[in-house]
Amino acid sequence: MTPNTVMNLGTTALEVTLMLSLPLLLAALVTGVVVGAFQAATQINEMTLSFIPKLLVLALVVSLAGPWMLHTMVEYTRELILSIPQLVN
Repeated sequence: MTPNTVMNLGTTALEVTLMLSLPLLLAALVTGVVVGAFQAATQINEMTLSFIPKLLVLALVVSLAGPWMLHTMVEYTRELILSIPQLVN
């Protein structure tokens, strides 16, 4: 296995990780900004007010994007396992 192969495997793993985490991170970011703006406008500083909406939005995103995320992980794992004979030689 050459260093170039290792770098390609690492790059692909990071790309898949970023692609899978991006919907969750963006949903949490948008929800946090909206809730923060609401809290600033109303001067309500309740900690659960920022936590509960994020939790609900993340649950919604996982339920909507979950099948795609699972399919992506399974495809990446399948490709990685099928490439083991080429990587060993």
